[in-house]
Amino acid sequence: MSLQQSYLLNYLAHAYLSFNQPPILAGNLFSDFVKGKQVNQYPEEVQKGILLHRAIDSFTDEHAATREAKNIFKPHYRLYSAAFIDVSYDHFLANDWQQFTDDSLSEFSQQVYDSLDKYLDLCPEPFKRMFPYMKQQNWLYNYRNRSGIEKSFAGVVHRAAYLTDSQTAFKLFEDNYHKLQQYYADFFPALHQFAYHRLQNM
Repeated sequence: MSLQQSYLLNYLAHAYLSFNQPPILAGNLFSDFVKGKQVNQYPEEVQKGILLHRAIDSFTDEHAATREAKNIFKPHYRLYSAAFIDVSYDHFLANDWQQFTDDSLSEFSQQVYDSLDKYLDLCPEPFKRMFPYMKQQNWLYNYRNRSGIEKSFAGVVHRAAYLTDSQTAFKLFEDNYHKLQQYYADFFPALHQFAYHRLQNM
């Protein structure tokens, strides 16, 4: 499987919840490539982005709506069900008219790529290798499309040690689309408020 497929995971919410602050955005988006105390190697504002990403992930995993949503994927994917929920949430965020129109999502995506370009020297090598694909294929915008989600699910499976089948996950997503959309609606406003206040208090 190609690099561009293997890394198409969930980045839109983390970008959006960086609140238009470039160093926060950089840390928030490449946080998954920073392990443990490696965070201390980065400038203070970038560190905040890394720590914000971790806080967002913890809040998401522990929220009641997410715990229920995982049950859709858990019989087939067990611990990896959380990854499919993260990607699903990004799809519903991309299609949330209270957050984005088609034009504003496109503009936001380009702003993110332009901002990250200025921080590439700081980024971990795996993120640097991935980033050209993110830009060229406009991953952030393409969370809006079901085809983008299908590729994202394939990326989850590619990165997982014991998974081989992403089509079952995509069928579960399609079959439970409106239920997942409601879980997103129950969850995202609380996440937005949490992330905003957490960043303000860092």
